[in-house]
Amino acid sequence: MPAPVSIFLDFNLPNATTWFYFSLLLAVALFFKFSRLVSVRNLDVMMLFLLTPGLLLVLATRPQPAPPEHDPGVQIAALIGSAGLANSPGALSAQVSHLTRSCGPALANPRWLWYGYLGLLVGSIIFFGRCLFDLALAQRPALAPNLQTGGLVWLAGAFLICLLAVAYRQVERHANPLPIVPGSAAALTPLLHPAEQNVFAVAILWRDWPAWAVAALAFAGHTTVVVLLVLIAWRHFQDLAAGMAAATFYLLLPYTGAFVGQVHHVLPMALFLGTFLVYRYPTWTGALLGLAAGATYFPVFALPIWLSFYRQNGAGRFLGAFLLSGAVCLAHVGFHLWLHGELDASINLARDAAAWQAWKSPTTEGFWIGIHWAYRIPVFLLFLSFVLSTTLWPAPKNLAHVIALSAASFVSLQFWGADQGGVYVLWYAPLLLLLVFRPNLQDRVAVPIDRESDWLARTIRAGIRLIRRVFKLREPAATDAVTAAKNGGHSG
Repeated sequence: MPAPVSIFLDFNLPNATTWFYFSLLLAVALFFKFSRLVSVRNLDVMMLFLLTPGLLLVLATRPQPAPPEHDPGVQIAALIGSAGLANSPGALSAQVSHLTRSCGPALANPRWLWYGYLGLLVGSIIFFGRCLFDLALAQRPALAPNLQTGGLVWLAGAFLICLLAVAYRQVERHANPLPIVPGSAAALTPLLHPAEQNVFAVAILWRDWPAWAVAALAFAGHTTVVVLLVLIAWRHFQDLAAGMAAATFYLLLPYTGAFVGQVHHVLPMALFLGTFLVYRYPTWTGALLGLAAGATYFPVFALPIWLSFYRQNGAGRFLGAFLLSGAVCLAHVGFHLWLHGELDASINLARDAAAWQAWKSPTTEGFWIGIHWAYRIPVFLLFLSFVLSTTLWPAPKNLAHVIALSAASFVSLQFWGADQGGVYVLWYAPLLLLLVFRPNLQDRVAVPIDRESDWLARTIRAGIRLIRRVFKLREPAATDAVTAAKNGGHSG
């Protein structure tokens, strides 16, 4: 008989399907404007759940890791061996097991898995259209959430605690894996950090960490995203309630709960989102963007957007800070790879990866595994054309344009990426939430730089004066005065 206290600690988390329905009902109650049924806000609230059916189908049909004795290939080989149909059942068992693990998507419900990725792609196209539509939305009515700010703070805190419990359960499953029954709650919840999903080379920094530490890092990333959403709305939207609404909605989304313990899903936004908080300071924006691009690569596609935003108002210092920060980040990661003797292997892996090279046949799980690889090339070229066009269109840009175009760039990245394209919703979900809750931002533009009061200009002038004193060089003003005096005396 269990201890009386244990009944209060017997907490069972809902699976992904249950959480989808629960979060949808709660999101409608919190953010749906029942007094304005036909409104952009209501469409946005429903739109944010468009990818959930496809994601559930992917999670349900994706091959799950299991002990070797439960591997279908091992069981089939053992059956063949026991029937005496093979001369070396052991060798055949190993070969079939290896084939099963390496070609899982092709052997376990490939058609339904492909349909799941098709649903993710269709939903991503709708998201992309919404981002472009936002460029035309100049006037935005102030629509407060249906719950007061204090209630949103309480609800967001409760969701954070629930996500911490989810991350802990994922650590427990990672440390003590059990056979997974299809359709069960475990089958609809991905493992903490599958070995084949080392998407970014920066993962070497925490590769040897215990599972609980990786989960804590991922949880810290989600907390960072939540805090940044609140600060951006408070500082630049002048609306703390909108920030709390965006943060609560982020924690409520099924995508957050599904990937709460996976660092590579949350790390890009945890690094990139800070650029909007410091957009008034080009140097800091460039440094944060360089850090995000050096660690997670794809934020580099936002570089043309920010360069166009800072045109004539700090583009040079923004680009310099971006290059310096990105180089330092890449050098740091490369140094760790070199210490582990994996630098050459990592470079070769990146060079040969077909998932992010549209001219190669994909070998990873995703939508393009069922489509001829040649069709990825025009999609990739359209993506590049769109990214390059953001340097000129629209002009001039305000903060709303930067948010919308950044979200559109990261969404369109899912179209041609062959490594689980469409699954990485958290790479742009916070930006979509900023679009949903933003006010009119036409006056949030790049701040002109005052050369007299600007800190960087003052620092450069102080450095030049110091160099002149050290090397006993003449000041330009004094030199000009002496020259003028001589010319005046000569003419007299």
